[in-house]
Amino acid sequence: MSDSVVTVRPRRLRLVCWVSAVALLVVFSAVATSLTGSTGDGYGTFQRGDQLAMVGLGVFGALGILLFTRPRVKADARGVQVRNVIGSYQLPWEVIRGVRFDRGAPWASLELHDDDLLPMVALQAADKEHAVEAVRALRRLHQAHLASLAADPAPH
Repeated sequence: MSDSVVTVRPRRLRLVCWVSAVALLVVFSAVATSLTGSTGDGYGTFQRGDQLAMVGLGVFGALGILLFTRPRVKADARGVQVRNVIGSYQLPWEVIRGVRFDRGAPWASLELHDDDLLPMVALQAADKEHAVEAVRALRRLHQAHLASLAADPAPH
């Protein structure tokens, strides 16, 4: 069986997330620097702690956006590791029926023998040819596994 390893991460999504995270941090920092003096209605004044809180909110918001850069798919002759935004899965090829990338779907998915579908958020339709090549590589690994089972009928 082939010793090749397929590792895929979304390209466009990662770029959008990083740009968005930086922009959010810049906006919250700019708002924080503009929080000075009184509110104008006599109810309070902005202090250094208020400014730091705004920067902190920007940092937490940026980290939340960067969570969407987490998805990854890694596959080899033994199986597939899928890491989505929330949750990770490690599946042997024996439980996988096929690799699907339906027309109009936002991302590819693994079709399991128990009729479940496991989304692979790392294989985004927005990445176009990069995602198509990754799906083809996963299908080749799956076919190689099926061929090894046909050549060696002993239970695994």
